[in-house]
Amino acid sequence: MFQRALQGKEKALGPDHTLTLFTVGNLGNLYKDQGRLPETEATYQRALKGREKALGPDHPSTLVTVKNLGILYKDQGRLPEAEAMYQRALQGKERALSTT
Repeated sequence: MFQRALQGKEKALGPDHTLTLFTVGNLGNLYKDQGRLPETEATYQRALKGREKALGPDHPSTLVTVKNLGILYKDQGRLPEAEAMYQRALQGKERALSTT
């Protein structure tokens, strides 16, 4: 169903629209739940690049994707990469909170 929704959103809204990227992120979550880790990483990377471009690096939706990549890397034992993602998410949230 996510694949079908993604195809429809890509066609109607384009591949970089925020609603399309929301579906991309959900598809990545499904892949993770299914243990399809290579697809998970590729999907999260696509969502991250699109959200960075559309929303900026410190937008909450972008940072959720950064955190999701950190969790994926941690689960794979890729601890330096996980730490980098967690640090990035933390710094982005700290910047966001300091401007409010």
